[in-house]
Amino acid sequence: MNFVTVLTDVLPLLARGMGVTVQATLTALVIAMFLGLFTCLAGLSTSRGLRRLAWLYIWAIRGTPLLVQTFFIYFGIPQFAQSLGLDFRFSPFAAGVITLGLNAGAYIAEIFRGGIQAVDPGLMEAARSLGLSHYRAMFKIILPEAFRIAIPSLVNQFIISLKDTSIISIISLREIVYETKIYIGRTMQSFATWAIVGLVYLAIITILSQISIHIEKKLNYGRKSLR
Repeated sequence: MNFVTVLTDVLPLLARGMGVTVQATLTALVIAMFLGLFTCLAGLSTSRGLRRLAWLYIWAIRGTPLLVQTFFIYFGIPQFAQSLGLDFRFSPFAAGVITLGLNAGAYIAEIFRGGIQAVDPGLMEAARSLGLSHYRAMFKIILPEAFRIAIPSLVNQFIISLKDTSIISIISLREIVYETKIYIGRTMQSFATWAIVGLVYLAIITILSQISIHIEKKLNYGRKSLR
């Protein structure tokens, strides 16, 4: 079986797997954005309990491999629930989305924290001098500016999460890598198939990287124009 034949056979499978990959990534990042923002604000709050909770979450996620987190959610939590008399299981898609969301949320929290700390402190002082409360100043002035600063890093996190879906295939999430392994198991065409998959990932990541670079240049230009 030559390269062209493998390409013709595998592209429909990759297209189907890519649909699942993108859907899982986008769903997970929506969860991660809210979780990351809450964790960031909790870490910067005046409440010692919230700060510790945010630190514990970030510490646990960043200190353990994604594969371990995947197995814990897909196998560990249902088994623990069954020991309590509860009978439920996560679907591969649900477990994958939860794992990716929790994992990306910890990193996005740090991205937001860096964005907030990069905002000129004078903006908060000016907002407070105009009579805005700390809460209103944070959500109306500081967070929009911090989000603008964080956009390139958020695009990079999207790229990382997209690639991380390949690890989630271990629980039978039918994304690109899972579909590829099924095809190879049927045809034994490992070299050509994995080469095609690598090129597909490379093309997608290159496009997203160029988008990130373009956004960063636009934002830098916007900052320079204000000076």
